[in-house]
Amino acid sequence: MRPVKRKSALPVYIAAGVFAVYALVAPLYTMWHFLVAALVTAAAWLAADKLIKPTVEYVPEPEEPAQPRTPADEIMAQAAVARREMDRLAASIGDGPVRAKIARLADLSDAIARDAGDDPADIPQIQKFQSYFLPSTIRLLNAYDRMASLGAEGDNITSSKERILQMLDTEAEAFQKQLDALYKNDAMDLDADIQVMENLLTREGLVDGDGLEELLRKARDGAK
Repeated sequence: MRPVKRKSALPVYIAAGVFAVYALVAPLYTMWHFLVAALVTAAAWLAADKLIKPTVEYVPEPEEPAQPRTPADEIMAQAAVARREMDRLAASIGDGPVRAKIARLADLSDAIARDAGDDPADIPQIQKFQSYFLPSTIRLLNAYDRMASLGAEGDNITSSKERILQMLDTEAEAFQKQLDALYKNDAMDLDADIQVMENLLTREGLVDGDGLEELLRKARDGAK
């Protein structure tokens, strides 16, 4: 809330009343008469305006205009909705191995969505992934949840549940491949950066070919 001062209209009414009274009791025949009337009216308005303090009202702060959501924001929002639904279904199904499969799919889905912010060039591929694979996965999980909640088994129910579980494993592999494919460009960029650094070190005489290989080997060993 912020304070806003609002002036009273009373000074205007008082000035108008003073002019009316002056017109009744004083002559208004010449320009000089009107000038005096104007001065008296202005003096009345100034005095009233000074004496009558403005009222203070508290009004809400103006809201900042909402920033339009970027494609990456939309992707993250969809990923959050899918995550909540997967978590709900995992809790509803309750079976430990099945929950682990769902958790893996949810984690991979989140990782794929986060790449939209890291590499905008991947957004079309991620949007395609979200528009088909996520809804299909959630439909399968809902079907499994419905069948699991029946509390009865039969050839059709058992067969359908087994096929869904197999598909979840297949989808997990597909999600993993999708995530790896998104980082293909990053890997190529890293290879190029490493090659440039190797050439620079060798050209400046800081390491020779064998020395560079030894340096890289130690770096790899230290990272393990």
